[in-house]
This record gives sequence, structure tokens and C-alpha cells, in this order.
Amino acid sequence: MPTYKEFPLADTAEGLTEADILNWHVKPGDTVTVNQIVVEIETAKAAVELPIPWAGVVTELHVEPGQTVEVGTPILTIDVDPGGAAAPAAAAPAPAAAPVEEEEMKPLVGYGSKAVVTQRRARKGAAPAPAPAAVAVAAPPAPAPAAPRGGYVPLAKPPVRKLAKDLGVDLHALTGTASGGVITRDDVQRAANGSAAAPVASTVDTGYDPATRERRVPIKGVRKMTAAAMVQSAYTAPHVTEFLTIDVTPMMEFREKLKKSREFSGVKVTPLTFAAKAVCLAAKRTPDINAVWDEAAQEIVYKDYVHLGIAAATPRGLIVPKVRDADSLSLKELAVALTQLTDVAREGKTSPADMANGTITITNVGVFGVDTGTPIINPGESAILCLGAIKDQPWVVDGEIKVRKVLQLSLSFDHRVVDGQQGSEFLADVGALLADPAMAMTY
Repeated sequence: MPTYKEFPLADTAEGLTEADILNWHVKPGDTVTVNQIVVEIETAKAAVELPIPWAGVVTELHVEPGQTVEVGTPILTIDVDPGGAAAPAAAAPAPAAAPVEEEEMKPLVGYGSKAVVTQRRARKGAAPAPAPAAVAVAAPPAPAPAAPRGGYVPLAKPPVRKLAKDLGVDLHALTGTASGGVITRDDVQRAANGSAAAPVASTVDTGYDPATRERRVPIKGVRKMTAAAMVQSAYTAPHVTEFLTIDVTPMMEFREKLKKSREFSGVKVTPLTFAAKAVCLAAKRTPDINAVWDEAAQEIVYKDYVHLGIAAATPRGLIVPKVRDADSLSLKELAVALTQLTDVAREGKTSPADMANGTITITNVGVFGVDTGTPIINPGESAILCLGAIKDQPWVVDGEIKVRKVLQLSLSFDHRVVDGQQGSEFLADVGALLADPAMAMTY
């Protein structure tokens, strides 16, 4: 007798409440093994691949790609005993144990260390939901959902899909009347009663509108999280931004020497590598820059480590992965770490854990040919350094005008933690190290 289990959306990061379904890696009828990746989701921080904790046969996918799902919602059903071999004998007594109210999913690859339960979180203001029955139940096989037609996936919540299946209504033939073209229960009922739903003009999440010549995209995932964080930072921390223009010709010459050295063979050394090292060294001389304002505790927290954030532009939006304990790494180790970090970020594989608990950030607008900027500090930090483009410009050297490699730096800092003196000293130290890498010998 088949035994079915429902696979819920797990909390892949501390405080996660919902996620978007990006891609399914399985379909009904597929056989899966323990820890096999079955779905890719996008949280407020990153795209994450979820493994399934059981082996068996997939019987139903409850959610379509593109839908937003709350943590704890069942997204997949699996038959863990398709042959019925593990079915208990009818006369076998149940073991003496506490009633099963929820089933824990043990930590798996991709889940982090936090155990996740399949019980859905109660909505604010709602009465507590009754404890669900055991997840593993014996039931008739659920029919596989109809394959999408021409790549079109109708937007509807799982209860609406179930209603349509029970009433024999084809969702692909309906036009959703809810915001964004989502199909509602009323749409299904009308179709079942033989009355087609009147098309409703929608201006949300409908793509390009020829009438207005506008395209609308829903705010979700990484973009939503980034916007909220930047607004919080801009209206919480009093930002101050200072600027410094330096001649980095010696740094660029040193970079060419490193490229030819045996030790750095095959290692990608960029201006960002030197900036990362300079920030770590300068932060030791100005610890305020690596501290943070704790509003709740009314304390300034000084960090004896540098978790260096690197702002990275990805197809899903701006993210800031961290190089852990960057201050303990050599220049070569930093170069390797930065290369790995940016490669993973561009592939959209950065995990939520890799973007948490930074202490200071670098953003490099120079890669876009921009001279400088006034970046917003990441929440939980007190400073962010911006690198501009390195350009050939006239520069006075020993009383003569020469063409040199010139770079503009800008530093935004939280004036609650960092006074103007400390901010200026830190920026001057970073500039000195980039203008003459040999200065690192004195730190």
C-alpha cells in the first residue's frame, strides 16, 4: 500500500517566511533518492537548491514555477513506499509514544543547521491552526498535473488548482481576474458553471503593455530584500561620504610584477585585491570603522575580525557575499577568495549564510567605467568603500606634469560610530597603501 509524505518549504535562512519557486528538477513519476536536489527556490537573499529527505516516487507537484510560497507549505508529495513492502501489518499495535503533531526534517545538504517542521506558521491575528495529522498517510495515488501548454503556466494557488481538478476545469483556458492574472476560486466556479470570466485589465505583473509602452515586474526576492535594507540604512544611519583621488601607478606596476612571479602564476590579481588588503590593514589602525551601532543594546560593538563584503551585480540583483576573516589572509589568498566569491555570485549560487554578518564592504563601480559614487552602508556595518575607474590622467610628479594611473575613492560611514577624524584617517590609510603598496611593510 503506498505511503505518502508531503515535502514542505523549509526555512533555509534565519527568519525566512516565504520564497519563490524558480525551477523544479523533478516531475511526477520520477524516482528520487535521499538528499537529491528537487527544486530551486529564490529567497530574499539568494537562490537555493533544496534536497529531499526521503527516497521514493514523486506523485505530485503542488506549486508552479513563479509562485510565492510561505514556509511550511507542502510543495511536493512523494510515495516513500511505492511497492507497499514497508506497510505495517493491520494487527500490529502502535508503539507507546506521544501523539505525532509535527514531523521534523533533519538538517540536510543546503538546509543549514536549523531543524524545520512541516507545520505551517500561523498568520498574524489568526487563531492557532489545529495540529496536523502525521505526514505519512495511506491514500490513492494523486494524478499528475497537466503538462504546461506551450510553456504557459497558469497562475493559481494550490487550493484553487485542487478545486479546478475536482470540477474538471482546465486552468489553461482561464483568464485570471486577480491582480497579476492570478486565477481565483470564483474564476474556476464560473468556468464550471459555463460562464466565462470577463477579461480584467491588470497593470501588475503582466509584462509589457503595448497601450502604455510600459513593462511591469514584481518586486520580490533579492531585489525586494536589497531595497528594504537600503531604505532602512539610509533612514537609520547618518551617512557621511568623503572622497580621495590618488595616483595608483605604483600599484599597477606592482600588479604586473606579480603576474610574472611564480607564486602568483594562475592567480587573478585585480585592483579590488589590493583594495581588500588595504581595507583589512587600515581597519586595524582605525577599529571604529569595523564596529557597529547596536540600537537595541545601546552599545557600539567592536569586531576583532574583518568579514569583508564585496558588492556583486548578479542577474537577480545586487548581493554582498562575504570573505570570512579576510584580515587573516595573505594577498594571494585574498585574490583566490575574491575570484571564487565573484564566480559563485554571478552563477547565482551564493548561499544566504555567505551574505550574513559582514563588518565592512567594498563596492567597485570602476568596472562600469564610473569615476566614483556615494554608496549606502549595508545594515549591520558602519562603512563602505567605493572604488572608481582607474584612468590615465595628468598628475604632478616632482614638479612636472605626467600621465599617471589615477583612481578616485569614496568612503561612506555611519557618523554615530565613526567621527570625521577616524573616517578621514582610514580613507587616507587606504589611499596611501594603494598609492604605494610598499607602505604595507610599515603596518
